[in-house]
Amino acid sequence: MPAPDPKDSLLTETAPSVAETDQMLGRVRQLIERSQLTQAVELCHRVLDAEPGHREALYMLAVAHYYQKQYLKSVTTCDTLIALEPKLGRAHQQRAHGLREMGDRPGAFAAYQKAVAHNSALAASWQMLAEMHAAAGNPAAAEFARDQHDYLRRLPPELLGVANLIREGRYLKAETLCRSFLQTHGHHVEAMRFLAEIGATFNAYDEAEFLLESALVLEPDNTSAQVDYVDILHKRQKFEKALEQARDLRAKGPDVPQFELLFANESLAVGNFDDALSAYRHLAVETPNNPTIHLTLGHALKTVGQQTEAVSAYRRAYAIRPDFGDAYWSLANLKTYRFTDDEIASMERLEAAPTTEPVDRYHLDFALGKALEDRGDYARSFAAYDRGNRLKREEVGYDWRRMSRDIALQSEHCTAELFAARQGVGSQAPDPIFILGLPRAGSTLLEQILASHSQVEGTMELPNILALAHRLNGRQRIDEESVYPGNLGEVPIDRFQAFGEAYLRDTKIHRKQGTPFFIDKMPNNFKHIGLIHLILPNAKIIDARRDPMGCCFSGFKQLFAEGQEFTYGLEEIGHYYRDYVDLMDHWDRVLPGKVLRVQYQDVVDDLETQVRRILDHCGLPFEDGCINFHQTERAVRTASSEQVRQPIFRSGLDQWEHFEPYLAPLREALGPDLAPPPPAHGAGQPQKRD
Repeated sequence: MPAPDPKDSLLTETAPSVAETDQMLGRVRQLIERSQLTQAVELCHRVLDAEPGHREALYMLAVAHYYQKQYLKSVTTCDTLIALEPKLGRAHQQRAHGLREMGDRPGAFAAYQKAVAHNSALAASWQMLAEMHAAAGNPAAAEFARDQHDYLRRLPPELLGVANLIREGRYLKAETLCRSFLQTHGHHVEAMRFLAEIGATFNAYDEAEFLLESALVLEPDNTSAQVDYVDILHKRQKFEKALEQARDLRAKGPDVPQFELLFANESLAVGNFDDALSAYRHLAVETPNNPTIHLTLGHALKTVGQQTEAVSAYRRAYAIRPDFGDAYWSLANLKTYRFTDDEIASMERLEAAPTTEPVDRYHLDFALGKALEDRGDYARSFAAYDRGNRLKREEVGYDWRRMSRDIALQSEHCTAELFAARQGVGSQAPDPIFILGLPRAGSTLLEQILASHSQVEGTMELPNILALAHRLNGRQRIDEESVYPGNLGEVPIDRFQAFGEAYLRDTKIHRKQGTPFFIDKMPNNFKHIGLIHLILPNAKIIDARRDPMGCCFSGFKQLFAEGQEFTYGLEEIGHYYRDYVDLMDHWDRVLPGKVLRVQYQDVVDDLETQVRRILDHCGLPFEDGCINFHQTERAVRTASSEQVRQPIFRSGLDQWEHFEPYLAPLREALGPDLAPPPPAHGAGQPQKRD
């Protein structure tokens, strides 16, 4: 080996700055390229002595050990890195390389699969998977892996770098490189696709849509760009247009399962349930060993109330892939399903297995929590819920303090003076009825009651108001303070009417019955009541309120399909509930009478009185169907879909009391004015109600 380079002596007695660390790691890369591996290892250790958990230094150390042919050291270093950064695809790939050289082909195969699951832009992993699948006699899987490898190899080096940055979540650097490439190379469809993907990550859906439309003008037969276009149209709530594009893809490739699945998903989105179910069933027959297809079929069957068939589909999904956590959770999420002894034993074994992926593990944890709760084993149930919440909290990286600041901005800027100055703006249409609050607070029950009225149609949790708020906020870095709602006073008067009319136009796709009124039950809209009032001043608003302990713990037990990151911790959800109550009090002060508050307990105790209150608030005559809401046949897409198909029940009101010994962090976050004192009848033994 050559003598050490004087530039390697970069460390001083004090800890290096970020710039100095970057300089050292750049030097490590040069040393590896020159095969000066001993010096590279020494310099990595210097960085790690100052910062033991430095991700890039650990990765470079693993690479250097690999080229030294010290494969066990390389794999061990990768294990350390993966423990710190479980989703770093490069670390799984490097670990796979080491295991392959050590002769552990099954281990290498599993590691390569994890690598591409976390970063689909790793060409070397796809190449090895293609070879391994071919050797194992799996030609279809080998061909798929080979296609992925060939696609990545065809990319210009700059765009391959962009792809890797995107998969590692380094979006700002990826955007800079991608825009620079486009400036140099002009219109390049793959670069436009990457830039659209980055834009969608920052909710810049309008820019993403424009980029993909332009890409398809340049290459009309680029089906990958068309698939991306369907996805962005779906995100923009342009469901009819998305379905049109999905139908076109299906015609181009009638035997391509991905296109058939797109068609099924978009048919479901517009409420064409027969078409969606037919397509899902066709896929289940054509690809019988695809667990995701059976899972999605189960979701569709659940939505239309075919629970027995949904259960069969979910069971088929986990039969195909036994560690498919989402299949078990989907059964639990029916709320009425009861797991067998064998199913619980399987879940416990799989949840503890070291090979189970984190995403499957937390799905299993939530399912186990529900299964054990149903059996009255509250200590083990809470332990399972707690494990699942910790894993999910680590994944989403939620900061309750930042959320509190964002919610406080609504009170700060949406003042009585703002509404007085903007009086009479917006679309005057009375069509929407907003049901909002916190999830698991009874909003689905209120929706079912109202949707049982002849003049009202229930739709779903519509994201349109949230999307408008994102647009008004612009593209912000996570460390930047929001410009919305502070900029509402600067919006031109005529824009409020345009926003209101756009909301009505974009949500029309969900209105099938031609009724005068429809329901938007997105719970998070409580943060945007000021915006709703400005764009739709005649809309009705109902706050679905549930007692703090019951509401918060019910949210803590729920694994949501997306969003609701505040629920994955007792402290987090407690602070969120307090912020919600404070903001709703603010809306009552600045918009008196605008919001009708409906307590879940009151609905359970005196259904008819509360139904009449709700109908009076909405200006609707009383109808018996609203009392017999459980007889109404309609699609319900939330976690309470099966519960609202039954008469009112009381059993869910005080379930949190079974878990009283574990809820101190929630009580502390809520504060004594919101959290009742602990029950005096003994921990974990709920009082009987008359």
